Amino acid sequence: MPTRRDFVTATSAACLTAALLPAGASRALAQTATTSTTTSESFELHPQFKPQVVKIKKQFQPGEILILPRSHFLYFVFETGKAIRYGVGVGKAGLEFTGQATIDVKKEWPTWRPTDEMIERDPRSYAKFNGTDYVMPGGPSNPLGARALYLFQNGKDTYFRIHGTTAPESIGRSVSNGCIRMLNEHVIDLYNRVPLGTVVTVL
Repeated sequence: MPTRRDFVTATSAACLTAALLPAGASRALAQTATTSTTTSESFELHPQFKPQVVKIKKQFQPGEILILPRSHFLYFVFETGKAIRYGVGVGKAGLEFTGQATIDVKKEWPTWRPTDEMIERDPRSYAKFNGTDYVMPGGPSNPLGARALYLFQNGKDTYFRIHGTTAPESIGRSVSNGCIRMLNEHVIDLYNRVPLGTVVTVL
């Protein structure tokens, strides 16, 4: 099984990102890299999960996203051999998505409804959705957070997302129903960088 070491060759400190990023890209990352807190004032993100530039194997093309769930990292390749690494929360054992997909839909402050499988697994937590067609509107209390990137395979929705979160403490943990969680400020940064059709590989 490939590991993070197989793909990432070295890291650089977050303070060096401005010199490494392409023109016009450093300001947004600098803002997210220095933001360590979220709406929960008592929460502080561990330094390893803050955005930073790393070196990455050249087999990954600029514009691609690589996710290593076991390491809890997402990499956005912005030029050959270099990527921005973000800390993420990932799915519980048995609920993870693996393989390759494309981002076919992007939404700001997305609506949300749990899948039928999620309702069946935990009917008590999702009682207000059970037997109804209720869809939770977008907003600060929505589990998908500020942005969502929808993963598709061969034109079909996988029902897996890269999205923000209302649970910042889940970053670096395997606790979700399979989706990839990011802090809201980090997913906004990623959202602004990636176009529709972006290739996402989850190992």
